[in-house]
Amino acid sequence: FFFQRIRRPPRSTQSRSSAASDVYKRQIFADIQSFDFKKLALEQQKVGGRLFDVIMMDPPWQLSSSQPSRGVAIAYDSLADDLISKMPINLLQTDGFIFIWAINAKYAIACKLIEYWGYTLVDEITWVKKTVNGKIAKGHGFYLQHAKESCLVGVKGKIDHKFNKNIACDVIFSERRGQSQKPEEIYEL
Repeated sequence: FFFQRIRRPPRSTQSRSSAASDVYKRQIFADIQSFDFKKLALEQQKVGGRLFDVIMMDPPWQLSSSQPSRGVAIAYDSLADDLISKMPINLLQTDGFIFIWAINAKYAIACKLIEYWGYTLVDEITWVKKTVNGKIAKGHGFYLQHAKESCLVGVKGKIDHKFNKNIACDVIFSERRGQSQKPEEIYEL
């Protein structure tokens, strides 16, 4: 999980480079079944004076096929959809964005989770994966070989004063990295 609080100067003095340098990120790698979300929210309130502006998550989706990993060795335990849905996202954010990475088989579930957690689905970012040679990197899929990954974007509350609109593209062309690692460009949006 990736949580972010943004502090920006007034729009008249803000440039893209200054906005990017004034971002506070906190990445968390934890077992969400035992993680203390309430403690994280209280700590964020104490340190930042408010909850998170951005939540980015890459859920450990559990596939329902007879070979859920399709021969790919994964370095983490996957979770059923109902366990992911029980995450208390409402404790971490009242106004802001949620970005959820969704594999093709869980796209519809991810859309439902965004609504269930109180967000409105507003956009999607597509990551087209490339090899080190710049070619499209084909991966595992059930029906087709997947060469892209989707990140759904949801919003809730009052956010207009927190970000600049229409400054980023919804397609990222970037090299495939290690297992489950997302492109660095996603953090520059």
